[in-house]
Amino acid sequence: MTSLAVIGAGAWGTALAMQAAAAGREVLLWARSPSRAAEMQASRLAPRLPGIRLHDAIRVVDRLPAAAITLLVVPLQHMREIAAELPGDGPVAVCAKGVEIGSHRLPLEVLAEVLPGRDACVLSGPNFAHEVAAGLPAAAVVAGREAVRAAVIAALAGGNFRLYGNDDAVGAQIGGAAKNVVAIAAGAVVGAGLGENARAALVTRGLAEIARLAVALGGRAETVAGLSGLGDLLLTCTGTSSRNFSLGLELGRGLGLAEIMAGRSSVTEGVHTAPALAARAHAAGVAMPIAEAVAAVVEGAATVQQAIAGLMGRPLRDE
Repeated sequence: MTSLAVIGAGAWGTALAMQAAAAGREVLLWARSPSRAAEMQASRLAPRLPGIRLHDAIRVVDRLPAAAITLLVVPLQHMREIAAELPGDGPVAVCAKGVEIGSHRLPLEVLAEVLPGRDACVLSGPNFAHEVAAGLPAAAVVAGREAVRAAVIAALAGGNFRLYGNDDAVGAQIGGAAKNVVAIAAGAVVGAGLGENARAALVTRGLAEIARLAVALGGRAETVAGLSGLGDLLLTCTGTSSRNFSLGLELGRGLGLAEIMAGRSSVTEGVHTAPALAARAHAAGVAMPIAEAVAAVVEGAATVQQAIAGLMGRPLRDE
């Protein structure tokens, strides 16, 4: 059996496959499209990672493979259907971030429904795919049961990719989901020309929202202060390569959501996550005004200017 399978040949899946191969693993990289799988296998090039040549230890396939360890790297809104077809019984590391539309489930909650009893953990952190694929220094968190996270860390860590373990999978998932939503807001603030003071305030208050929800759902505030929370938030709210930040930037400059999305081929997860996250927070009795404001904008219920005015006009209170 191949030691590691990566399900999803987008930018992040390919980057993780490259890291696993560099760490000495034999890797099967699954692409949903047979034509894309054949093209990548023949050319050894990654369409979503220009300039990156696939490691010799990677084989690109179009049939879902069984492996000792599986990294599930597909957009969360498609994860349920793909996970249900996964062969084998080895542990799964979910590398998707977000909250599922409709069910308002976190990634590991979705996986527990479709693959009950299967060992699983979550990998999350401040990582741009092209930098990891290029071998630049990076760090992330693997959160879950000790034996499972240890196996994933042993299979994937090495070189310039440092992995930390954590037993708080809830906190790690909330951090990974909510940072995309806050990043849209941060981009909108910059795009609207509101200044760096406003962005700093928004990111800080966004972190407070994330911590409140994580604790309410059984996670820990200190997890949100780590790589899978604050670290990911900083990168996504300041890095120009962030899809969510760049979408917010265009919204702030006055472009419509439909127009922005029409020009994109990759998933901007925060657009789907914002309404689901706001609904999950509401059900838990947690106030997340920034998430609610982003949800209103992406659902067409408010303009960026109205959302900002609503946030600034909230009743005064202690921090």
